[in-house]
Amino acid sequence: MQPVMSDAAGLTLALGGDVMVGRGIDQILPHPCDPGLYESSVTTALDYVELAEAAHGPIPRPADFAYPWGDALEALARAAVDVRIVNLETGVTRRGTPWPKGINYRMSPENLPCLTAAGIHGCALANNHVMDWGEAGLIETVEALARAGLASAGAGRDRAQAEAPAVIDVAGKGRVRLFSFGSDTSGIPPEWAAGEGKPGVNLLPDLSDRTIDRIAAQVNAVKRPGDLAVASIHWGGNWGYDVPPAQRRFAHALIERAGIDLVHGHSSHHPKGIEIHENRPIFYGCGDLLNDYEGIGGHDAFRNDLTVIFLASMAPSTGRLIRLELLPMRIKRFRLRRATAQEAQWLCDVFVREGRRFGTRAALTADCTLEMRWDREAASRAG
Repeated sequence: MQPVMSDAAGLTLALGGDVMVGRGIDQILPHPCDPGLYESSVTTALDYVELAEAAHGPIPRPADFAYPWGDALEALARAAVDVRIVNLETGVTRRGTPWPKGINYRMSPENLPCLTAAGIHGCALANNHVMDWGEAGLIETVEALARAGLASAGAGRDRAQAEAPAVIDVAGKGRVRLFSFGSDTSGIPPEWAAGEGKPGVNLLPDLSDRTIDRIAAQVNAVKRPGDLAVASIHWGGNWGYDVPPAQRRFAHALIERAGIDLVHGHSSHHPKGIEIHENRPIFYGCGDLLNDYEGIGGHDAFRNDLTVIFLASMAPSTGRLIRLELLPMRIKRFRLRRATAQEAQWLCDVFVREGRRFGTRAALTADCTLEMRWDREAASRAG
């Protein structure tokens, strides 16, 4: 490993919530899967393309692999991001049979350049859609990501592979170890839990002290000076800003006792409040980053067309947060666009409102970026 630079340089992570590039998005890319679906009222993924086009206008078909990322590519390049991490909520497979759960997401392996075009380094996989096409589909997903040079964590051929962290080296700055966990509160079937010789996901048994102790042992076994440990957790329902006390206790314990430097929570279709605990960030819900939900009514008050890329600059030697900025985006025509000033202000108001209980606040800058602020001394004393 290269020598670790001074903390003045920092290591900047870009984190996104759920990335669902299957179904309608897969259909507009160059090598789509069979569009057939098994939903109660929709039988073809092409219907989702038509809904989006009816709402916002024509979508190119086939679109190039970089198309869904739109304005995010320039924004990430300008931010000089070192590591890009998302929750990949889509199987990458043409194999397997659909799990009988009603909604099944998948993207063709030939469309994986959609992820590499965005410079993604690490994919969290412990979620309620990665195994939508059974064990065969999961295995192909993990293998396809590895062939494409994308690190992944949270799922595998057996428990050992599912529990193992992804390792992302950053030349001259250190290393990120990405641990991925799933909770049954997000809708992960218990049968999906990986076992000895059994493919599956890294499913948390609960949010107890015993589970924290087990995670602490896993982190301590591999974490070295200069490493940043990220816990990516798929937990909770799709809608609502509430953060259950059990989640908050668990997130605090991950930082206090298990050596985790950043908690990357997701499952909610919209961003939730942010907490800084012991000068380490906790994202309780990052919201969707990409999806094909345009034109679908319901839950409009949550504005899940508005999404955020979280930019956390960390000190590798201590794991402390140096700076936290949010890039407000909007999904339109299956593509990320920079949010307007009005849209960015709406998101800012959400983070201000939801951050009050956690002692954080957001401020809108002239370029429509959100700067997160917190009491650093209070964060140091927390816990």
